[in-house]
Amino acid sequence: MTRCGLLTHDEEPVPLKSIDVQLEVRDHVATVVSTLSYQNKEDKPLEAVFVFPLPGDAAVCHFSAEIGQTHIVAEVKEKQQAREEYDDALSSGQQAFLLEESVQSPDIFSLSVGSLPPGESASIRLEYVTELAVQADDGLRFCLPAVLNPRYQPQGSEGTSAQVTSVPASLVPYSLSFSVQVSSPRPVSKVESSCSLEPLQYLNTDQTQASVKLAAGHKFDRDIELLIYYKDAHQPTAVVEAGQASAKTGTLMGDPVVMVSLYPEFPQSVMSSLASSGEFVFLMDRSGSMGCPINNSKPEETRISSARDTLLLLLKSLPMGCYFNIYSFGSSFEHIFPKSVEYSEKTMEEAVKKVEGMNDDLGGTEILRPLEHIYSQPCVPKQPRQLFVFTDGEVGNTKDVIDLVKKNAGSHRCFSFGIGEGASSALINGLAKEGGGHPQFITGTDRMQPKVEADSKLA
Repeated sequence: MTRCGLLTHDEEPVPLKSIDVQLEVRDHVATVVSTLSYQNKEDKPLEAVFVFPLPGDAAVCHFSAEIGQTHIVAEVKEKQQAREEYDDALSSGQQAFLLEESVQSPDIFSLSVGSLPPGESASIRLEYVTELAVQADDGLRFCLPAVLNPRYQPQGSEGTSAQVTSVPASLVPYSLSFSVQVSSPRPVSKVESSCSLEPLQYLNTDQTQASVKLAAGHKFDRDIELLIYYKDAHQPTAVVEAGQASAKTGTLMGDPVVMVSLYPEFPQSVMSSLASSGEFVFLMDRSGSMGCPINNSKPEETRISSARDTLLLLLKSLPMGCYFNIYSFGSSFEHIFPKSVEYSEKTMEEAVKKVEGMNDDLGGTEILRPLEHIYSQPCVPKQPRQLFVFTDGEVGNTKDVIDLVKKNAGSHRCFSFGIGEGASSALINGLAKEGGGHPQFITGTDRMQPKVEADSKLA
Protein backbone atom coordinates (compact mmCIF):
# COMPACT_ATOMS: atom_id res chain seq x y z
CA MET A 1 0.00 0.00 0.00
CA THR A 2 1.11 3.57 -0.74
CA ARG A 3 0.11 6.38 1.57
CA CYS A 4 -0.77 9.87 0.41
CA GLY A 5 1.57 12.83 0.54
CA LEU A 6 5.30 13.35 0.01
CA LEU A 7 7.08 10.31 1.46
CA THR A 8 10.47 8.61 1.41
CA HIS A 9 10.63 4.95 0.38
CA ASP A 10 10.53 4.17 4.13
CA GLU A 11 7.21 6.10 4.21
CA GLU A 12 8.69 8.96 6.25
CA PRO A 13 7.18 12.38 5.39
CA VAL A 14 9.25 14.99 3.51
CA PRO A 15 8.56 18.58 4.57
CA LEU A 16 6.17 20.15 2.05
CA LYS A 17 6.40 23.94 2.41
CA SER A 18 3.56 25.23 0.25
CA ILE A 19 0.98 24.44 -2.43
CA ASP A 20 -0.14 27.06 -4.95
CA VAL A 21 -3.13 26.24 -7.18
CA GLN A 22 -4.26 28.53 -9.99
CA LEU A 23 -7.55 27.59 -11.65
CA GLU A 24 -8.52 29.11 -15.01
CA VAL A 25 -12.06 28.28 -16.18
CA ARG A 26 -13.08 29.00 -19.76
CA ASP A 27 -16.76 28.26 -20.15
CA HIS A 28 -16.96 24.49 -19.35
CA VAL A 29 -13.21 23.67 -19.34
CA ALA A 30 -10.72 24.18 -16.51
CA THR A 31 -6.94 24.50 -16.67
CA VAL A 32 -5.29 23.79 -13.32
CA VAL A 33 -1.72 24.79 -12.49
CA SER A 34 -0.38 23.36 -9.21
CA THR A 35 3.02 24.30 -7.78
CA LEU A 36 4.38 22.18 -4.91
CA SER A 37 7.38 23.46 -2.94
CA TYR A 38 9.30 21.30 -0.50
CA GLN A 39 12.73 20.88 1.11
CA ASN A 40 15.07 18.04 2.06
CA LYS A 41 16.04 18.68 5.68
CA GLU A 42 18.04 15.45 5.96
CA ASP A 43 21.85 15.26 5.89
CA LYS A 44 21.87 12.94 2.87
CA PRO A 45 20.38 12.91 -0.65
CA LEU A 46 16.72 11.96 -0.65
CA GLU A 47 14.48 9.95 -2.97
CA ALA A 48 10.78 10.51 -2.32
CA VAL A 49 7.37 9.81 -3.82
CA PHE A 50 4.43 12.23 -3.79
CA VAL A 51 1.02 10.52 -4.28
CA PHE A 52 -1.79 12.90 -5.21
CA PRO A 53 -5.22 12.95 -6.83
CA LEU A 54 -6.26 14.25 -10.26
CA PRO A 55 -9.66 14.05 -11.97
CA GLY A 56 -10.04 10.72 -13.72
CA ASP A 57 -10.56 12.35 -17.12
CA ALA A 58 -7.86 15.03 -16.75
CA ALA A 59 -5.17 15.45 -19.41
CA VAL A 60 -1.73 16.38 -18.01
CA CYS A 61 -0.20 18.94 -20.39
CA HIS A 62 2.86 20.18 -18.48
CA PHE A 63 5.19 18.88 -15.78
CA SER A 64 8.40 20.60 -14.72
CA ALA A 65 10.68 20.98 -11.71
CA GLU A 66 13.15 23.53 -10.39
CA ILE A 67 16.02 22.66 -8.05
CA GLY A 68 18.27 25.61 -7.27
CA GLN A 69 19.20 27.08 -10.66
CA THR A 70 18.29 23.90 -12.56
CA HIS A 71 15.04 23.78 -14.54
CA ILE A 72 13.74 20.42 -15.79
CA VAL A 73 10.84 20.00 -18.24
CA ALA A 74 9.32 16.52 -18.53
CA GLU A 75 8.94 14.48 -21.72
CA VAL A 76 6.21 11.91 -22.40
CA LYS A 77 7.72 8.45 -22.89
CA GLU A 78 6.63 4.80 -22.85
CA LYS A 79 6.18 3.78 -19.22
CA GLN A 80 8.87 1.08 -18.98
CA GLN A 81 11.40 3.21 -20.85
CA ALA A 82 10.70 6.17 -18.57
CA ARG A 83 11.15 4.00 -15.46
CA GLU A 84 14.48 2.61 -16.75
CA GLU A 85 15.82 6.08 -17.59
CA TYR A 86 14.76 7.33 -14.15
CA ASP A 87 16.59 4.45 -12.42
CA ASP A 88 19.69 4.99 -14.60
CA ALA A 89 19.77 8.68 -13.70
CA LEU A 90 19.60 7.93 -9.98
CA SER A 91 22.30 5.27 -10.13
CA SER A 92 24.66 7.78 -11.79
CA GLY A 93 23.93 10.38 -9.11
CA GLN A 94 21.82 12.68 -11.30
CA GLN A 95 18.62 14.49 -10.31
CA ALA A 96 15.47 12.95 -11.83
CA PHE A 97 11.66 13.12 -11.62
CA LEU A 98 9.10 10.56 -12.77
CA LEU A 99 5.32 11.13 -13.01
CA GLU A 100 3.17 8.00 -13.35
CA GLU A 101 -0.58 7.31 -13.53
CA SER A 102 -2.03 4.38 -11.58
CA VAL A 103 -2.91 1.45 -13.85
CA GLN A 104 -6.19 0.69 -12.04
CA SER A 105 -7.28 4.21 -11.00
CA PRO A 106 -6.55 7.10 -13.38
CA ASP A 107 -7.31 9.61 -10.61
CA ILE A 108 -4.15 8.61 -8.68
CA PHE A 109 -0.77 9.95 -9.83
CA SER A 110 2.58 9.33 -8.18
CA LEU A 111 5.56 11.66 -8.58
CA SER A 112 8.98 10.12 -7.88
CA VAL A 113 11.56 12.70 -6.78
CA GLY A 114 15.08 11.30 -6.94
CA SER A 115 18.42 12.38 -5.43
CA LEU A 116 17.39 15.66 -3.83
CA PRO A 117 20.59 17.03 -2.17
CA PRO A 118 20.69 17.79 1.60
CA GLY A 119 19.15 21.16 2.47
CA GLU A 120 18.01 21.71 -1.11
CA SER A 121 14.54 23.03 -1.99
CA ALA A 122 12.54 21.87 -4.99
CA SER A 123 9.50 23.25 -6.78
CA ILE A 124 7.23 21.00 -8.85
CA ARG A 125 4.83 22.49 -11.42
CA LEU A 126 1.99 20.34 -12.75
CA GLU A 127 -0.59 21.56 -15.26
CA TYR A 128 -3.68 19.66 -16.41
CA VAL A 129 -6.91 20.30 -18.30
CA THR A 130 -10.32 18.85 -17.42
CA GLU A 131 -13.96 19.33 -18.36
CA LEU A 132 -16.23 20.51 -15.56
CA ALA A 133 -19.35 18.46 -14.87
CA VAL A 134 -22.74 20.19 -15.00
CA GLN A 135 -24.73 19.77 -11.77
CA ALA A 136 -28.47 19.44 -11.16
CA ASP A 137 -28.87 23.18 -10.56
CA ASP A 138 -26.86 24.10 -13.72
CA GLY A 139 -23.67 24.82 -11.76
CA LEU A 140 -20.26 23.65 -12.97
CA ARG A 141 -18.38 21.63 -10.33
CA PHE A 142 -14.64 21.70 -9.66
CA CYS A 143 -13.15 19.77 -6.74
CA LEU A 144 -9.63 20.00 -5.33
CA PRO A 145 -9.34 16.90 -3.12
CA ALA A 146 -7.53 17.20 0.17
CA VAL A 147 -7.39 13.41 0.49
CA LEU A 148 -8.09 10.27 -1.46
CA ASN A 149 -9.93 7.54 0.38
CA PRO A 150 -8.09 4.21 0.84
CA ARG A 151 -8.76 1.91 -2.10
CA TYR A 152 -9.92 -1.61 -1.19
CA GLN A 153 -8.14 -4.25 -3.27
CA PRO A 154 -10.32 -7.39 -3.79
CA GLN A 155 -8.59 -10.72 -3.24
CA GLY A 156 -7.12 -12.18 -6.41
CA SER A 157 -6.97 -8.86 -8.28
CA GLU A 158 -3.71 -7.42 -9.53
CA GLY A 159 -2.04 -4.17 -8.55
CA THR A 160 -1.60 -2.31 -5.29
CA SER A 161 -4.05 -0.09 -3.53
CA ALA A 162 -3.48 3.48 -2.44
CA GLN A 163 -3.96 4.00 1.28
CA VAL A 164 -4.54 7.72 1.69
CA THR A 165 -5.08 9.25 5.08
CA SER A 166 -6.66 12.51 6.16
CA VAL A 167 -4.58 14.97 8.19
CA PRO A 168 -6.11 17.00 11.06
CA ALA A 169 -6.13 20.74 10.35
CA SER A 170 -3.81 21.47 13.27
CA LEU A 171 -1.17 19.14 11.80
CA VAL A 172 -1.19 20.40 8.19
CA PRO A 173 2.41 21.71 7.98
CA TYR A 174 2.17 23.62 4.69
CA SER A 175 0.30 26.61 3.30
CA LEU A 176 -2.25 26.57 0.47
CA SER A 177 -2.91 29.37 -2.00
CA PHE A 178 -5.92 28.93 -4.31
CA SER A 179 -7.05 31.49 -6.90
CA VAL A 180 -9.64 31.27 -9.69
CA GLN A 181 -10.12 33.13 -12.98
CA VAL A 182 -13.43 32.57 -14.81
CA SER A 183 -14.31 33.67 -18.34
CA SER A 184 -17.24 32.81 -20.60
CA PRO A 185 -19.28 34.34 -23.46
CA ARG A 186 -22.11 34.44 -20.88
CA PRO A 187 -22.08 36.56 -17.70
CA VAL A 188 -20.81 34.89 -14.54
CA SER A 189 -23.75 34.77 -12.14
CA LYS A 190 -22.05 33.58 -8.94
CA VAL A 191 -19.35 31.30 -7.50
CA GLU A 192 -20.06 29.17 -4.42
CA SER A 193 -17.82 26.90 -2.39
CA SER A 194 -17.78 24.50 0.53
CA CYS A 195 -15.00 26.72 1.93
CA SER A 196 -14.90 30.44 2.69
CA LEU A 197 -14.14 32.64 -0.32
CA GLU A 198 -13.24 36.28 -0.72
CA PRO A 199 -15.91 38.36 -2.53
CA LEU A 200 -16.25 37.70 -6.28
CA GLN A 201 -14.48 40.37 -8.34
CA TYR A 202 -15.76 41.16 -11.86
CA LEU A 203 -13.03 42.11 -14.32
CA ASN A 204 -15.18 43.77 -17.00
CA THR A 205 -18.48 45.62 -17.26
CA ASP A 206 -20.48 42.81 -18.91
CA GLN A 207 -19.42 40.45 -16.07
CA THR A 208 -18.14 37.72 -18.44
CA GLN A 209 -14.81 37.64 -16.58
CA ALA A 210 -14.37 37.27 -12.83
CA SER A 211 -11.85 36.24 -10.20
CA VAL A 212 -12.07 34.88 -6.69
CA LYS A 213 -9.68 33.60 -4.02
CA LEU A 214 -9.83 31.31 -1.03
CA ALA A 215 -10.30 33.30 2.17
CA ALA A 216 -7.29 33.66 4.44
CA GLY A 217 -6.81 31.10 7.17
CA HIS A 218 -8.05 28.05 5.26
CA LYS A 219 -6.60 24.76 6.48
CA PHE A 220 -6.34 22.22 3.67
CA ASP A 221 -7.99 19.49 5.76
CA ARG A 222 -11.02 18.98 3.50
CA ASP A 223 -11.95 19.09 -0.17
CA ILE A 224 -12.37 22.46 -1.85
CA GLU A 225 -15.57 22.17 -3.88
CA LEU A 226 -16.27 25.06 -6.24
CA LEU A 227 -19.58 25.68 -8.06
CA ILE A 228 -19.64 28.18 -10.93
CA TYR A 229 -22.93 29.54 -12.32
CA TYR A 230 -23.50 31.37 -15.61
CA LYS A 231 -26.54 33.39 -16.65
CA ASP A 232 -28.46 31.81 -19.55
CA ALA A 233 -26.82 28.44 -18.79
CA HIS A 234 -28.66 26.68 -21.65
CA GLN A 235 -27.63 29.20 -24.30
CA PRO A 236 -25.16 27.63 -26.83
CA THR A 237 -21.72 29.26 -26.79
CA ALA A 238 -18.46 29.11 -28.75
CA VAL A 239 -14.94 29.93 -27.57
CA VAL A 240 -12.09 30.41 -30.08
CA GLU A 241 -8.44 29.99 -29.08
CA ALA A 242 -5.55 31.07 -31.31
CA GLY A 243 -2.79 28.65 -32.20
CA GLN A 244 0.63 28.89 -30.57
CA ALA A 245 2.90 31.38 -32.34
CA SER A 246 5.88 29.03 -31.95
CA ALA A 247 4.06 26.07 -33.56
CA LYS A 248 3.99 25.35 -37.28
CA THR A 249 0.87 26.41 -39.21
CA GLY A 250 -1.23 23.43 -40.26
CA THR A 251 -0.48 21.46 -37.08
CA LEU A 252 -2.76 20.76 -34.10
CA MET A 253 -0.97 23.29 -31.88
CA GLY A 254 -0.37 25.86 -34.62
CA ASP A 255 -3.92 26.33 -35.89
CA PRO A 256 -6.78 28.07 -34.03
CA VAL A 257 -9.40 25.83 -32.41
CA VAL A 258 -13.03 26.37 -31.43
CA MET A 259 -14.96 24.86 -28.52
CA VAL A 260 -18.75 24.75 -28.82
CA SER A 261 -20.82 24.19 -25.64
CA LEU A 262 -24.33 22.78 -25.99
CA TYR A 263 -26.39 22.24 -22.84
CA PRO A 264 -30.01 21.74 -24.01
CA GLU A 265 -33.05 22.13 -21.77
CA PHE A 266 -35.85 19.67 -22.53
CA PRO A 267 -39.52 20.53 -21.86
CA GLN A 268 -40.93 19.12 -18.64
CA SER A 269 -43.69 17.35 -20.60
CA VAL A 270 -41.08 15.34 -22.50
CA MET A 271 -39.09 14.47 -19.38
CA SER A 272 -42.16 13.33 -17.41
CA SER A 273 -43.33 11.06 -20.24
CA LEU A 274 -39.93 9.38 -20.37
CA ALA A 275 -39.95 8.75 -16.61
CA SER A 276 -43.31 6.97 -16.52
CA SER A 277 -41.84 3.48 -16.84
CA GLY A 278 -38.63 1.54 -16.32
CA GLU A 279 -36.80 -1.02 -14.20
CA PHE A 280 -34.84 0.74 -11.46
CA VAL A 281 -32.01 -1.24 -9.83
CA PHE A 282 -30.19 0.27 -6.84
CA LEU A 283 -26.76 -0.89 -5.65
CA MET A 284 -25.78 0.30 -2.16
CA ASP A 285 -22.23 0.15 -0.71
CA ARG A 286 -22.33 -1.25 2.84
CA SER A 287 -18.60 -1.79 3.32
CA GLY A 288 -16.88 -0.79 6.56
CA SER A 289 -15.53 2.46 5.12
CA MET A 290 -19.11 3.73 4.70
CA GLY A 291 -19.16 4.24 8.48
CA CYS A 292 -16.61 7.07 8.14
CA PRO A 293 -17.68 10.74 8.32
CA ILE A 294 -18.99 12.20 5.06
CA ASN A 295 -16.57 15.11 5.53
CA ASN A 296 -14.24 16.52 8.17
CA SER A 297 -16.58 19.37 9.09
CA LYS A 298 -19.46 16.96 9.88
CA PRO A 299 -17.92 14.06 11.86
CA GLU A 300 -21.34 13.06 13.20
CA GLU A 301 -22.77 12.45 9.69
CA THR A 302 -21.60 9.16 8.17
CA ARG A 303 -21.40 8.11 4.54
CA ILE A 304 -23.84 5.24 5.07
CA SER A 305 -26.47 7.58 6.55
CA SER A 306 -26.07 9.95 3.60
CA ALA A 307 -26.33 7.06 1.13
CA ARG A 308 -29.47 5.79 2.91
CA ASP A 309 -31.09 9.22 2.73
CA THR A 310 -30.21 9.56 -0.95
CA LEU A 311 -31.62 6.12 -1.76
CA LEU A 312 -34.83 6.80 0.19
CA LEU A 313 -35.37 10.05 -1.73
CA LEU A 314 -35.01 8.22 -5.02
CA LEU A 315 -37.14 5.28 -3.87
CA LYS A 316 -40.06 7.51 -2.90
CA SER A 317 -39.92 9.39 -6.22
CA LEU A 318 -40.36 6.33 -8.47
CA PRO A 319 -43.44 6.25 -10.75
CA MET A 320 -46.22 3.80 -9.90
CA GLY A 321 -46.20 0.77 -12.17
CA CYS A 322 -42.44 0.68 -12.75
CA TYR A 323 -40.24 -2.21 -11.52
CA PHE A 324 -37.39 -2.03 -9.00
CA ASN A 325 -34.98 -3.96 -6.79
CA ILE A 326 -32.31 -3.02 -4.24
CA TYR A 327 -28.92 -4.70 -3.82
CA SER A 328 -26.31 -3.98 -1.17
CA PHE A 329 -22.71 -5.17 -1.05
CA GLY A 330 -19.52 -5.44 0.95
CA SER A 331 -17.43 -8.62 0.99
CA SER A 332 -20.67 -10.33 -0.07
CA PHE A 333 -23.91 -8.97 -1.51
CA GLU A 334 -27.64 -9.14 -0.71
CA HIS A 335 -30.89 -8.19 -2.45
CA ILE A 336 -34.30 -7.26 -1.05
CA PHE A 337 -36.30 -9.16 -3.69
CA PRO A 338 -35.24 -12.29 -5.65
CA LYS A 339 -35.93 -10.32 -8.84
CA SER A 340 -37.30 -6.88 -9.75
CA VAL A 341 -40.89 -6.37 -8.56
CA GLU A 342 -43.61 -3.94 -9.55
CA TYR A 343 -43.53 -0.68 -7.60
CA SER A 344 -46.59 -0.28 -5.40
CA GLU A 345 -47.45 1.13 -1.99
CA LYS A 346 -46.84 -2.31 -0.46
CA THR A 347 -43.48 -3.07 -2.14
CA MET A 348 -42.28 0.49 -1.55
CA GLU A 349 -43.02 0.31 2.18
CA GLU A 350 -41.26 -3.07 2.46
CA ALA A 351 -38.18 -1.69 0.69
CA VAL A 352 -38.13 1.51 2.77
CA LYS A 353 -38.18 -0.49 6.00
CA LYS A 354 -35.20 -2.61 4.91
CA VAL A 355 -33.22 0.37 3.59
CA GLU A 356 -33.67 2.19 6.91
CA GLY A 357 -32.02 -0.80 8.61
CA MET A 358 -28.95 -0.88 6.33
CA ASN A 359 -25.59 -0.30 8.03
CA ASP A 360 -21.88 -0.42 7.18
CA ASP A 361 -21.61 -4.07 8.23
CA LEU A 362 -20.71 -6.11 5.13
CA GLY A 363 -16.88 -5.87 5.22
CA GLY A 364 -14.81 -5.03 2.12
CA THR A 365 -15.77 -3.29 -1.12
CA GLU A 366 -16.43 -6.16 -3.58
CA ILE A 367 -18.54 -4.32 -6.16
CA LEU A 368 -17.68 -6.50 -9.16
CA ARG A 369 -19.64 -9.60 -8.06
CA PRO A 370 -23.01 -7.90 -7.45
CA LEU A 371 -22.67 -6.07 -10.77
CA GLU A 372 -22.04 -9.38 -12.55
CA HIS A 373 -25.15 -10.83 -10.85
CA ILE A 374 -27.32 -7.83 -11.83
CA TYR A 375 -26.21 -8.08 -15.45
CA SER A 376 -26.96 -11.82 -15.48
CA GLN A 377 -30.61 -11.11 -14.62
CA PRO A 378 -32.98 -10.71 -17.60
CA CYS A 379 -34.39 -7.20 -18.12
CA VAL A 380 -38.12 -6.66 -17.59
CA PRO A 381 -39.76 -6.46 -21.07
CA LYS A 382 -40.64 -2.90 -22.19
CA GLN A 383 -39.11 -1.48 -19.00
CA PRO A 384 -35.73 0.21 -19.74
CA ARG A 385 -33.23 -0.71 -17.02
CA GLN A 386 -31.66 2.10 -14.97
CA LEU A 387 -28.87 1.25 -12.49
CA PHE A 388 -28.08 3.57 -9.56
CA VAL A 389 -24.78 2.96 -7.71
CA PHE A 390 -24.04 4.47 -4.27
CA THR A 391 -20.42 4.11 -3.09
CA ASP A 392 -17.53 6.01 -1.51
CA GLY A 393 -15.40 4.64 -4.34
CA GLU A 394 -12.90 2.80 -2.16
CA VAL A 395 -12.01 0.09 -4.69
CA GLY A 396 -8.64 -0.82 -6.19
CA ASN A 397 -10.02 -2.55 -9.30
CA THR A 398 -11.61 0.55 -10.83
CA LYS A 399 -10.70 -0.41 -14.40
CA ASP A 400 -12.31 -3.87 -14.10
CA VAL A 401 -15.54 -2.38 -12.73
CA ILE A 402 -15.79 0.28 -15.45
CA ASP A 403 -14.99 -2.27 -18.18
CA LEU A 404 -17.87 -4.46 -16.94
CA VAL A 405 -20.32 -1.54 -17.12
CA LYS A 406 -19.06 -0.68 -20.60
CA LYS A 407 -19.52 -4.28 -21.75
CA ASN A 408 -23.18 -4.16 -20.66
CA ALA A 409 -23.90 -0.57 -21.74
CA GLY A 410 -26.38 -1.70 -24.39
CA SER A 411 -28.81 -3.13 -21.80
CA HIS A 412 -29.04 -0.26 -19.30
CA ARG A 413 -28.04 3.23 -18.14
CA CYS A 414 -25.87 3.72 -15.07
CA PHE A 415 -26.17 6.65 -12.64
CA SER A 416 -23.44 6.92 -9.98
CA PHE A 417 -23.33 8.69 -6.61
CA GLY A 418 -19.96 9.34 -4.96
CA ILE A 419 -20.61 9.47 -1.22
CA GLY A 420 -18.31 11.61 0.94
CA GLU A 421 -15.15 13.60 0.36
CA GLY A 422 -12.35 11.74 -1.39
CA ALA A 423 -14.65 9.48 -3.43
CA SER A 424 -12.87 8.23 -6.54
CA SER A 425 -13.71 10.56 -9.43
CA ALA A 426 -12.32 7.92 -11.82
CA LEU A 427 -14.86 5.35 -10.61
CA ILE A 428 -17.90 7.64 -10.21
CA ASN A 429 -17.39 9.51 -13.50
CA GLY A 430 -16.33 6.34 -15.32
CA LEU A 431 -19.45 4.39 -14.32
CA ALA A 432 -21.75 7.16 -15.56
CA LYS A 433 -19.78 7.82 -18.74
CA GLU A 434 -19.67 4.20 -19.88
CA GLY A 435 -23.23 3.57 -18.68
CA GLY A 436 -24.72 6.60 -20.43
CA GLY A 437 -25.94 8.10 -17.16
CA HIS A 438 -24.92 11.00 -14.92
CA PRO A 439 -22.46 11.22 -11.98
CA GLN A 440 -23.21 13.03 -8.71
CA PHE A 441 -21.02 13.67 -5.66
CA ILE A 442 -22.73 13.88 -2.26
CA THR A 443 -20.48 15.59 0.31
CA GLY A 444 -23.21 16.87 2.65
CA THR A 445 -26.99 17.08 3.03
CA ASP A 446 -27.24 20.71 1.90
CA ARG A 447 -27.19 19.88 -1.82
CA MET A 448 -28.49 16.31 -1.81
CA GLN A 449 -32.15 16.81 -2.75
CA PRO A 450 -31.68 18.76 -6.02
CA LYS A 451 -29.07 16.25 -7.17
CA VAL A 452 -31.36 13.30 -6.45
CA GLU A 453 -34.32 14.97 -8.13
CA ALA A 454 -32.25 15.75 -11.21
CA ASP A 455 -31.06 12.16 -11.63
CA SER A 456 -34.56 10.77 -11.15
CA LYS A 457 -35.77 13.06 -13.97
CA LEU A 458 -32.85 12.07 -16.23
CA ALA A 459 -33.61 8.38 -15.65
